[in-house]
Amino acid sequence: MLISEDLVGSLNEAVRVAHEDEFGALGRKLTRRGVDIEAVVARAMAWSVAVPTWGVGTGGTRFARFPGRGEPRNIHDKLADCGMIQQLTRGTRTVSPHIPWDKVSDYNALRQEAAQYGLGFDAVNSNTFQDQADQALSYRYGSLANARSDIRAQAVAHNLECIEIGKALGAPALTVWIGDGTNFAGQQSLSKMFENYLSAMEEVYAALPPGMAMFIEHKMYEPAFYSTVISDWGSSLMAAQALGPQAKCLVDLGHHAPNVNIEQIVARLVHVGRLAGFHFNDSKYGDDDLDSGSVDPFRLFLVFNELVEAELRGAKGFAPSYMIDQSHNVTDPIESLMGSAVEIARAYVQASLVDRKALAEAQEANDVMAAHRTLKAGFLTDVSPILAEARMRQGGAYDPIAAYRASGYRGRVAQERPEVKGSSSGIV
Repeated sequence: MLISEDLVGSLNEAVRVAHEDEFGALGRKLTRRGVDIEAVVARAMAWSVAVPTWGVGTGGTRFARFPGRGEPRNIHDKLADCGMIQQLTRGTRTVSPHIPWDKVSDYNALRQEAAQYGLGFDAVNSNTFQDQADQALSYRYGSLANARSDIRAQAVAHNLECIEIGKALGAPALTVWIGDGTNFAGQQSLSKMFENYLSAMEEVYAALPPGMAMFIEHKMYEPAFYSTVISDWGSSLMAAQALGPQAKCLVDLGHHAPNVNIEQIVARLVHVGRLAGFHFNDSKYGDDDLDSGSVDPFRLFLVFNELVEAELRGAKGFAPSYMIDQSHNVTDPIESLMGSAVEIARAYVQASLVDRKALAEAQEANDVMAAHRTLKAGFLTDVSPILAEARMRQGGAYDPIAAYRASGYRGRVAQERPEVKGSSSGIV
């Protein structure tokens, strides 16, 4: 335990009377709606979202990065921070590593180390959007879609290494995101770049073991602004269908044009059985990577409305993977990740409260207002007592951020981890 169980218990006990009153009131309210609160608590207890190892470090923007206290120095520090998040929220049971940032010599030992914190591993993320210190060839003009075959081969080799690492860690998937594209019209053939990408990805796909998925992540722009090879869900779906059934489409909530109907994209990908899962964050203008639910919690709820509907009707091949993907420039990353984990679980539970029968009847009757009000009733329900009950029953904290602050964890690790000097650009 990274925080004393006695401390968590005493903090929970201080609010228990008020919590039981609020939980009881919500239970009676839900009973009047024909909902068993215990069934909803069980769903909340089973819920989990992965934490990215890079998320526990201080992020930034293209213009500046302001280091925080006690930043993790390596994958071992990152696992400790992720373990802290899991201990208090009890809803972040897996971590998603990024290679080569998280490379070690012994992945079996790393797997055992993670297990000591109650953590397993989610998808392994490859990195061909940056040049590494020991890298022979540069990705300045692209990687898997590069015009040069030797550079494409280098990118393929890196992804093959990531597959082997994933196998050692027990990871369920390989996530591939590339920044390949162009910044000038005529810079490259738009058709040839996509063909190069598919050819390279075929080599990677062929190395997947049975049971390991390939998650294809799209992004509308950045660092390629004129054209991006995998810029939208259509390009991602084309690639997945060309590669095979183990290839699926990953949706990052910030990787779309402003005001795009993401929940409709979710419905389409569920329909064709190609939804890989999500990278959760929030945005105002673009790929802002803000804390989940901090700007548009209703959109997050609408996404989960589609997901819960697909789950309850048993959509074919529906088994999405969920991960937080944010950049924390002005907050303590651990606090932001805990807050986001709670908000993502909130949207999931709220969507679980939608009266599906009433909604379907209103839709069938073309009763627009009844359908909208039925849907929104789930969103307007304050499920905080359910989320708190789910955490506490599993040994977590009533208020994870308050417990984290009371523990003094940040101050302790700041004494152990050298201070990072200076400021530089970069989101991680």
